[in-house]
Amino acid sequence: MDLTEPIKIRALDYGDLDAIVEIDKLVLGKERPEYWNMKIELSENRSPMSSIVAELDGKVVGFIMGDASGWEYGVPDTVGWIDTIGIHPDYQKKGIARFLFKEMAANLQKVGVDTIYTFVNWKEWDLLHFFDKMGFKKGDMVHIELKL
Repeated sequence: MDLTEPIKIRALDYGDLDAIVEIDKLVLGKERPEYWNMKIELSENRSPMSSIVAELDGKVVGFIMGDASGWEYGVPDTVGWIDTIGIHPDYQKKGIARFLFKEMAANLQKVGVDTIYTFVNWKEWDLLHFFDKMGFKKGDMVHIELKL
């Protein structure tokens, strides 16, 4: 695939539901339209341009969803979160995720965010490598869980 065509970045909206469901199904093997409908609805109330899509030739090929903190668990509003990132398998390892992340980070910075958090499964080496390349380091927050 040739990425000589410019990538268009724009705010994620309800019209992107089918494309996001397709990407999710191709990446994770599940079709979850209700889940993504809820996520898109929530993103409508978030910081401007913190949930965005990448388009090539009018087709959504990737997305990133995030938000600025609202003091959840004592986390100040200068912290942003990456909730989800998804790239269509045909367009992975082409720089689209990096492009989306940098655009989202710039947008969050405009609303006062100076630190970004995300959660990554320790065994997701590709994601850990990606976030390492984006400059992420192990933070001070501790993930704790209770198995029921």
